Amino acid sequence: MTVTQERNLKISFADPYIVIGQAIIVNSDLKGEINSYKDLNDPKYTVISKLGTTGEQAAMSMIPKATYKAFETESEGAMEVLNGNADAFVYDLPFAELFMTQRGGSGSIFILNKPFTYEPLAWAVNKGDPDLLNWLNNFMAQIKNDGTYDAIYDKWIRSDAWLKEVE
Repeated sequence: MTVTQERNLKISFADPYIVIGQAIIVNSDLKGEINSYKDLNDPKYTVISKLGTTGEQAAMSMIPKATYKAFETESEGAMEVLNGNADAFVYDLPFAELFMTQRGGSGSIFILNKPFTYEPLAWAVNKGDPDLLNWLNNFMAQIKNDGTYDAIYDKWIRSDAWLKEVE
């Protein structure tokens, strides 16, 4: 669940296990010209995201001068950049990483994979359960330090091999 101040009033959160802020898939023609979301803040650039998402909110509020288009699905939006019909696609980092794994080899796109928004995900716990919070935080610290977390991230985000198992 995304950690927010409003939610934090009702429940407790363990330490975030991942930050899925917004990343940007960019048309390779703009390599060297676009190094940050700020560089896209110009009407000459067409920026896309998925309708009704935090990616759309980020694009409209943080890149307001760009020409903006919304799509119903994240795949449609990202494909617009891959096919050269748009300059950039703003969406959650895990999707962008997986899309690059699947289609980035074409050389027609690159990724700005340092999120420009902060959207931490964490386990939500009923208030008044410090023992469970302690256990979850210690569990995450352990798997982040012993390599398990990186292996899980690589399998599910940086690789697409698992897709064959669910298709």
